[in-house]
Amino acid sequence: MAHQQQISLPAKLINGGIAGIVGVTCVFPIDLVKTRLQNQRHGQQVYKNMMDCLVKTVRSEGFFGMYRGAAVNLTLVTPEKAIKLAANDFFRQHLSKNGRGLTVFREMLAGCGAGMCQVIITTPMEMLKIQLQDAGRLAAQQRKPAKMSPTMLVATNQVLSRSYNMGPSSAVRAVSATQIARELLHTKGIRGLYKGLGATLMRDVPFSMVYFPLFAHLNRLGQPSEDESSPFYWAFLSGCLAGSAAAVAVNPCDVVKTRLQSLNKGATEESYSSVVDCVSKIMHKEGPSAFLKGAGCRALVIAPLFGIAQVMYFIGIGEFILDQSPLNYLFV
Repeated sequence: MAHQQQISLPAKLINGGIAGIVGVTCVFPIDLVKTRLQNQRHGQQVYKNMMDCLVKTVRSEGFFGMYRGAAVNLTLVTPEKAIKLAANDFFRQHLSKNGRGLTVFREMLAGCGAGMCQVIITTPMEMLKIQLQDAGRLAAQQRKPAKMSPTMLVATNQVLSRSYNMGPSSAVRAVSATQIARELLHTKGIRGLYKGLGATLMRDVPFSMVYFPLFAHLNRLGQPSEDESSPFYWAFLSGCLAGSAAAVAVNPCDVVKTRLQSLNKGATEESYSSVVDCVSKIMHKEGPSAFLKGAGCRALVIAPLFGIAQVMYFIGIGEFILDQSPLNYLFV
């Protein structure tokens, strides 16, 4: 692991950014399914499972409907992943003693610090993404005349409601993340974009505390010797296993975060005032199993996302780019 400590900060940021873009592009449709499944309430299911959701999304919204909300993710995932990976390395270096390995507790502290840093970007990114991802689910509910009519939809504000005010046979009307962001800033200020910050911390801090130590130990098993790094395929598998395990472990927090950040709801869907209120209402009306909604999808999203991230990170794409760049001398 010693070679990793010599990687420059700019290289870490480039590695994290490229990994995030590649990973999100590959798994975003499954992430959209995860959001829609988590927002479904008992008795109002539009989708039976992951495949049913994907099929119905393509049929009603076209192929690119699976990438609804991807633009905001692709825009912000670079700084988000860069901060996460770079912060973890920063804390690991400062918590290590004389360059020796970290204890599990110190590895968890480093992960905790990384998780706390990333929510600066993660919260508004998730806030905007969820509004766009969930539009199709609400539109599908409207097309069920016996269940709900378009006039019964609870709209938070005019810009958001434009995505959903439609007739039973019409398509989902596009609304951009920029429009949503402007409306939230205008009506609620910066707090509007950071709604669900507490729930995001509850998800991302434990995730990082589980993921980074688990990845470090799994990856270490693939090292031929202490002075050699593990092969890229082992880094990929370690990232996948650690990511999926951490994702499932914190899925209840992800369900709460998704519900809190969903501004537009159906007429019979609950609104939540806080994390405690959300947990209480979900437990009372839907039971403990509701906290596992979308767990399989989330594992399928996170596994390749972090597997790809670790491969990019440890192959050293950022170092190669900097070596070929005329700006390299600025970072030496």
